[in-house]
Amino acid sequence: MSGTPQGTSPQLRALRGATTASANSTAAIGAAVAELLDALVERNGLEPEQLVSITFSVTADLDACFPAAIARRRAGWDGVALLDCQQMAVVGDLPRCIRLLAHAWLAAGQPVGHAYLREASRLRPDLATAPQGSAPQGSAPQG
Repeated sequence: MSGTPQGTSPQLRALRGATTASANSTAAIGAAVAELLDALVERNGLEPEQLVSITFSVTADLDACFPAAIARRRAGWDGVALLDCQQMAVVGDLPRCIRLLAHAWLAAGQPVGHAYLREASRLRPDLATAPQGSAPQGSAPQG
């Protein structure tokens, strides 16, 4: 598996992220999802074959398209299990929010780089601007 140093066993890790769409449109949701996936790939040095699955959740005010359909168009991602669901409705929740939980094989000991972008950065300010490799290991995102 590329992205894994020789002699180390990869570990299945959970990657979290969230962003917001500027509007409830296919174009706005597509741009937000692409930016979020690009950030996760960059922060974790991911190759498509390392990805096992991604579950997207969206707030009820986003219904113009499926985030998984956007992810499915990425080169090499045809083997990634993708799922969409609606985020549980909570009073005062962040509007037009797209969250994800991804599972990927990472090199043993490699720090996880989560991505919280745009308005979703307030969900996890500690992870919002974390460059690759600087996210605390074992952190459990709340958003």
